[in-house]
Amino acid sequence: MWHREELLKSIWHAFTALDLDHRGKVSKSQLKVQEDFDVLEFYRMCWTLCYKKNIHSQHLLISDRDAFKVWCIFNFLSEDKYPLVIIIEEIEYFLRKMMEAMGSGWSEESFADYKLQLNTKSCLTAWELIELVGLGLFSKGLDRQTLSMGITEVFTELILDVLKQGYMMKKGHKRKNWTERWFVLRPTSLSYYVGEDVEEKRGDIILDQSCCVESLPDKDGKKCLFIIKCIDKSFEISASDKKKKQEWIQAIQSCIQQLRLGLLSPHREARLRRRELRQRQQVEEEDLAERMKQLQAASDTKQRELEAMRMKMEEAAAKAALEELRRKKTQLDLQDRYRLDLEREKMVRQQMEEQVAQKSSELEQYLQRVRQLEDMYHRLEEALEDERQAKQDEEAMRKLQARLLEEEAAKRAELEQIQLQQQRALCQTEAEKRELMAEQLAKERDLQAATLQLERLEKERQGALEQYEEVSRKLKRAATKTKTWKDKVAKHEGLVRLIQPGHKGLQQMTNWGPAAFTDAELEQRKKLWQDSKNQGAQAQ
Repeated sequence: MWHREELLKSIWHAFTALDLDHRGKVSKSQLKVQEDFDVLEFYRMCWTLCYKKNIHSQHLLISDRDAFKVWCIFNFLSEDKYPLVIIIEEIEYFLRKMMEAMGSGWSEESFADYKLQLNTKSCLTAWELIELVGLGLFSKGLDRQTLSMGITEVFTELILDVLKQGYMMKKGHKRKNWTERWFVLRPTSLSYYVGEDVEEKRGDIILDQSCCVESLPDKDGKKCLFIIKCIDKSFEISASDKKKKQEWIQAIQSCIQQLRLGLLSPHREARLRRRELRQRQQVEEEDLAERMKQLQAASDTKQRELEAMRMKMEEAAAKAALEELRRKKTQLDLQDRYRLDLEREKMVRQQMEEQVAQKSSELEQYLQRVRQLEDMYHRLEEALEDERQAKQDEEAMRKLQARLLEEEAAKRAELEQIQLQQQRALCQTEAEKRELMAEQLAKERDLQAATLQLERLEKERQGALEQYEEVSRKLKRAATKTKTWKDKVAKHEGLVRLIQPGHKGLQQMTNWGPAAFTDAELEQRKKLWQDSKNQGAQAQ
């Protein structure tokens, strides 16, 4: 997997080389990059643009091809800051891997001497790193071919992401025959070629999170077998010996585990861990330096304070006698002043206590007044409730009186009808009178019964009037009580606002229902009733 930062580093080298007039500008025609490109070819293009201006290969032990590989390794291991440099820790990491690849031991003394030669300079540019490797400072006694092989192996491992490679036997899917192939393991695939020159690829085994690798027992005359199971197919492979088999299984399992965890390739993860470790160490060193700086500053401050204290003590010793005399003189003055201050504070405290007591008394009075107002408010609510109940009773009595008057009017109309029938009966012949005497007697009895019933209704009406008067007196007393409480509450400003009921006048009661007619209409009806009554009397 190629990363944007590594491509940008190569582009930075190319643009730096193309910036001929040092104005930071490059013509668009000088560098063109397409989206679909081979990354190694892209690196070689950037290398071609910049290496001739920075490298003089006649005095180096390595070829231009090996210098290009060192340049790629530099871009991989350099810091993500511009201008690009590689720090001393990454230089040691690269040189150590190169020496291990060449089969030579690592010399800590030689590298320590080299760091002393660098003095304060703790990082190198790409061209300084190429010169360091090309001069053979750490590969003395080794020929150029061995040095080239060591550089190539580190380049293959770091840049090409080759984790492991070697010859193994693979079982075919169609013909089921066993063929020797050169296998190359990368973080996401296991490719196999015809030979180790990796020019003719025969296929790829794509590794993902669902893949697994398992060991197989020996069969068909093949030993050291293992199988790689993918989603669509499985691959049976035979290693040369048990050690190689175990190494390949562990390497493939590590790649699958990295994919399941969503991590980068092992070398990039190791590079990130080294950077994080250096950052933590740098932060710790900065913190330690800051603490040391603070301690040094505190120590200097304490030293200055001690010096100042010593000088003050000397001055104090010189002035001790004079201060003793002044102290004795001012001690009495201070005692008098303290005594006056104490008396003044005592008076102020007494005043404060009196004010607090007064405020407490005022608060108690205010709370008592609030409680009285709440009690008055509750009594006022009770009075209003009594007044509302009295009005309801009055309304009920009004309805009862109206009903009785309606019944009385109906009986009167019935009596008038009976009287008219009697008058018609008197105008008939004597024979009819004799025949009607019995009926008249019956009707008289009915009339007497109706009269008695009318008297009873009159008594009931009188009782209703007495009840109405009693209810009116209760209402008057409730209104008087409400007015009394209103007057009491009105004396307290802003505490209670009464909602007073509206005035209701007495409704006029007539024989035809409550307030059914105006006074003029009532007088007219009385007149008509009297006229009809008189006409009936004349007819008799």
